[in-house]
Amino acid sequence: MYDVVILTDKRYEDPKSIDWYVQQVLTEDQLLLIELEKLGLRVIKKAWDSSDFNWSATKFAVFRSTWDYFEKFKNFKKWLEKVKEETTFINSYELINWNLDKKYLIELNKKGVNIPTTELITKEDNVTLKSLFNKYDFNEAIIKPTISGAARETYRISKNNFYNYEQKFLDLKLNEDLIFQEFLNSIITQGEISLIFIGFKYTHAVKKIAKKGDFRVQDDHGGSVEVYNANNEEIIFAKSCLDKCPTLPIYSRVDIIYDNNNELSLGEIEMIEPELWFRNNKDAAKLLANEINKLF
Repeated sequence: MYDVVILTDKRYEDPKSIDWYVQQVLTEDQLLLIELEKLGLRVIKKAWDSSDFNWSATKFAVFRSTWDYFEKFKNFKKWLEKVKEETTFINSYELINWNLDKKYLIELNKKGVNIPTTELITKEDNVTLKSLFNKYDFNEAIIKPTISGAARETYRISKNNFYNYEQKFLDLKLNEDLIFQEFLNSIITQGEISLIFIGFKYTHAVKKIAKKGDFRVQDDHGGSVEVYNANNEEIIFAKSCLDKCPTLPIYSRVDIIYDNNNELSLGEIEMIEPELWFRNNKDAAKLLANEINKLF
């Protein structure tokens, strides 16, 4: 019997080859595991799709490095529905299920959260990139699936080159819902700010910066990360976004960007498997362990 399972994917459960990227994933998970064990909790790390594990043998399962769920989404959803009856998820099943699909951004926008101008595109919608650019008064846009991660199938397009992506857009639309979103220039000039919250308490932040010639800030696309001291306005904005979620998460990462009017806007709220940069603030790992321990 275990108290906590730290959820990962099979690439990081017992890797045979460890490069810098894998090592930082392992470090992040290990920092939390150590803090949980210091509290006397019985902890194990398992891939979410481990076929040989009895999920009723743990009280809690905390999502950490399950970074393949969107690649195996149908199986992940089946697993989620089944295992919610066998153990308790952290964050909660309700929040995880809500956070899986980026349609939540439109919901939050209706509650007053500033996001980049965004339109949801479904397979039933009779639209093209040409018609979308004719509809909206901006020069560049992003298209991406509503269920995705690590910039999967994410494209930066413009009024001048959209025809090069028209077929790609139509092909994607046949298989999954998409969002068409105004491109924010500050992602290039200023980067994206990620604020980490544990138990609704702001702990630390980083700034993610795309490599030259790219717009994707993720380090697996060549982006860089630096320690960032968020100002009061940024912290208050991020908290206001969390306040409008169905319930408050035990852990979360709020990604914010300055929009093209230099106003704060929400990029995403990550409540499933966000990188939390514990290696930049080990006290945050301790704080999360303490929050989990309060649930017993």
